[in-house]
Amino acid sequence: MNRLGQTRIVAAALYIAAIAAIFGTRLVQLYQYAFHSDVNSYLVLVPFICGYLLWIRRSTLPKRPRPAFWSGVGLALAATLIWATAMALRPTSWMPETEDRLTLWALSFVLFIWAGGFLFLGRDWMRSAAFPMFFLIFMVPLPSAVVDMLESASKLASAEAANLFFVATATPTLRDGNVFQLPNITIEVAQECSGIRSSYVLILTSLVAGNLFLTKTWSRIFLVLFVIPLGIIRNGFRVWVIATLCIHFGPQMVHSIIHRRGGPVFFVLALIPLLLFVWWLRWVERKRGIETRGTPSARPPMAAIGTVSPPRT
Repeated sequence: MNRLGQTRIVAAALYIAAIAAIFGTRLVQLYQYAFHSDVNSYLVLVPFICGYLLWIRRSTLPKRPRPAFWSGVGLALAATLIWATAMALRPTSWMPETEDRLTLWALSFVLFIWAGGFLFLGRDWMRSAAFPMFFLIFMVPLPSAVVDMLESASKLASAEAANLFFVATATPTLRDGNVFQLPNITIEVAQECSGIRSSYVLILTSLVAGNLFLTKTWSRIFLVLFVIPLGIIRNGFRVWVIATLCIHFGPQMVHSIIHRRGGPVFFVLALIPLLLFVWWLRWVERKRGIETRGTPSARPPMAAIGTVSPPRT
């Protein structure tokens, strides 16, 4: 890398440090909120994941970055507008929650980072680092309205999945919506049982795994689409396990550590089919690649053709 490229990378690092200092108080609030959040705790790891992905790609990033001024200015203006909106807004009837304002602060911060990438490193560098830079968007907490909507949808889907497990295992069950009447106990798949955090982290895991281990866009899309029902099945299986324990060992099992702290165990179990699906997709990619290389072209190679003179009469 030439001296100009090194200078621009140092300038970009100083720019990021300055932006982090300006947003320092808000970033501290964001991380404090994340550590105590039931849904957005994953965002603590996002900057470290982005840093790791950039580090392993360092040899493929452009060595002579060329700034893209207008792209950076446009993003900086958008970030400034969102920052000013967050400053001007106070808790209101449509934005009463602290996390909703933190969403605006975090979005402004990420846009400023992207703006610095274009201003100091350029469009080619940002294109080469597209996924790590895009992944920064997951630093932005989900707004409370979006969380409520996802939790409601996940709760209904988890109840359906749990009902399938009850039917498959011939468990005596009377169902009324999300309420299941079982021997010894009645359980309800409530909002806090939606498993939205684990499902969301599964999706983020699939995005990172697809970027690291898969090379085709179609296979990465299939992986993310596979994870969505996997998260629902995982949560339905968790409900079924807890209900079965209550049937066989007593209703007190609903207060056991499996219910209160068992989420990570079921998350790890969900990683098994996820990793197997990644392995299968890699195998399909390699097989298709071999078949493509081994298939002769439908059009025969053309020999060099010169100018042919008509025969003389």
